[in-house]
Amino acid sequence: MTACAHPFAAPLKTFSRAASAVVVLIGCLVRVVSVWLLTLAATIACTSGFSHAAAATSELTELSLEELMNVEVTSVSKKTERLSDAAASVYVITREDIRRSGYTSIPEILRMAPNLQVARVNSNQYAITARGFNSTTIANKLLVLIDGRSVYTPLFSGVFWDVQDTLIEDIERIEVISGPGGTLWGSNAVNGVINIITRHSRDTTGALVSLGAGTEELGAGVRYGAKLGENATLRVYGKGFNRDNTVRGNGTNVEDAWKKGQVGFRTDWGRGSDALTFQGDGYTGTIDQVSDDSSISGANLLARWNRTLQDGSALQVQAYFDRTRRIVPGTFGELLDTYDIEAQHRFQWGASHEIVWGGGYRLMHDAVTNSAVLAFLPNVKVLRLANGFVQDSIALRERLNLTLGVKLESNSYTGLEVQPNARLAWKFRDDALLWSAVSRAVRTPSRLDRDLFAPGTPPFTTLAGGPDFKSEKLIAFEIGYRAQPAPHASLSISTFYNVYDDLRSVEPVPGGGPVLANKMEGHTYGVETWGSYHVLDWWRLSAGYNYLKENLGFKADSGDTNIAAAGNDPAHQFSARSTMNLPHNLEWDAALRVIGALGSPDVPKYVTLDTRLGWTIWKGLEISLIGYNLLDHDHPESGAAATRSELARAFYARIVWVY
Repeated sequence: MTACAHPFAAPLKTFSRAASAVVVLIGCLVRVVSVWLLTLAATIACTSGFSHAAAATSELTELSLEELMNVEVTSVSKKTERLSDAAASVYVITREDIRRSGYTSIPEILRMAPNLQVARVNSNQYAITARGFNSTTIANKLLVLIDGRSVYTPLFSGVFWDVQDTLIEDIERIEVISGPGGTLWGSNAVNGVINIITRHSRDTTGALVSLGAGTEELGAGVRYGAKLGENATLRVYGKGFNRDNTVRGNGTNVEDAWKKGQVGFRTDWGRGSDALTFQGDGYTGTIDQVSDDSSISGANLLARWNRTLQDGSALQVQAYFDRTRRIVPGTFGELLDTYDIEAQHRFQWGASHEIVWGGGYRLMHDAVTNSAVLAFLPNVKVLRLANGFVQDSIALRERLNLTLGVKLESNSYTGLEVQPNARLAWKFRDDALLWSAVSRAVRTPSRLDRDLFAPGTPPFTTLAGGPDFKSEKLIAFEIGYRAQPAPHASLSISTFYNVYDDLRSVEPVPGGGPVLANKMEGHTYGVETWGSYHVLDWWRLSAGYNYLKENLGFKADSGDTNIAAAGNDPAHQFSARSTMNLPHNLEWDAALRVIGALGSPDVPKYVTLDTRLGWTIWKGLEISLIGYNLLDHDHPESGAAATRSELARAFYARIVWVY
């Protein structure tokens, strides 16, 4: 597009320079305050009688570990249950965790889940997975939902993380399940499920304003909520941000700056046994690249009706529409429309059976604009997905439960897929649960697997999708233990052994280019463990550790040799968080992560420290100073050495006013 002169161009340029100077000054201030904070905290921690001086300014002091263990979750069995009773490797990121983290985006918030692998690729891209098979931009074995709306893309069976967003203050909790969830959530919930749940609109009445500025990012958000009569509430919000370019190891800029704006609403109505939710979001943004900038935009609408019946059973019906548009000049463009409807019914059968059953239908209209380097043929495709599931939770004894379930799913590529699951949970003490599970899950083919042609000009011989590409398959075996071994401590340990078959490979074809096929197989195993400890009333520590071992190989008739194409994962991952309430309404939070080296491409081990100092000036007004990646000047987390981004030390200042 040709630039047009504008009468406010000069003032705007001056304002931009002034804003940049302010950001630099804020960064210097935060750097000084961070050093002061470390000294202050160390001094305070050694001072006797501190617990009487600490003000109870946050929910940390209001929730005991026992209450935290009893936080309700819904993602494990599609019903409300206490975290301490959930027979799965599930970690909950609470609203208070999110507030005190200082993170400004959903991918950064997910770093707090010790059962996830989160690697930032550049300014706007992330590689996120559970239990292995992470990829720079196309990790494809993790299902992500926002308020029950799947944000999966059929283009590569994964998630575009740069468009998954909401007002951060409106997130109630994020439930992260590592391990298969195909019986309830369907195909592509192979290695895990992330369910992002926003707050009921009755909990967000009044006004909120959030402003932030830092060395890499500027952001702002507003929200207003109100009652609509006796039975309904409404909130509306708007937010926007601008994130700077990243830098390569040689000091040159990567053209990947990112800016985005988003608006949305949610209204809830309830009376008697009925509850209705209606919500939606719309966004638009641009991402810098060397030639023309990429553009992203989209909108969604969701409606959900819940009814509690007289016999105590419950019915839920949900429908949504989601449109996403992505244009990457010179590479491809995509317009995806998704229509989805589902229903489920939960009821008690006799004294020992609790049954959840239901079904749904999804239609996706995917239109791709091909280019000289990338093509999908046909460029327009309609994909259909129909499913039905049933799950029975059987009380074998007072403290022993067996859960059996199966999902039948029909898709446009491979037809019928069956995903069964069996879980056994033994609560041998009030504060201890031992569980085990055996599950089958599948990743159905994406458009990349079947319809890809690269380059996009005839004769399409460099790389092609496989016309007979099948679903990737997993048989998973899990054993877990969750307990509160002491009044001030909690612990969770999960082990798994996963057997994979028909994984994607790249096979040579005589007289032509290679095609995608299913000739990789193997197994993985590992341990996930985390826990929390209340050192004092005003101080809580938490930590997590992951070990992952992957043994993959090709079948005898395969011609592929690149095992690294399956993913790039650290064998060891450790994280720790410290949360303190200090005198004078101050809060200090610190998060340490130690991530093992990656193999191909080589990414060295790195250690990062993020910290936040928060001050509640008075009720409803909070100022935070945050530092990211404080232990080194910069480090990479993904990608080949010659082109990858180095993530720099950064600072951010934020003010939130709630009225």
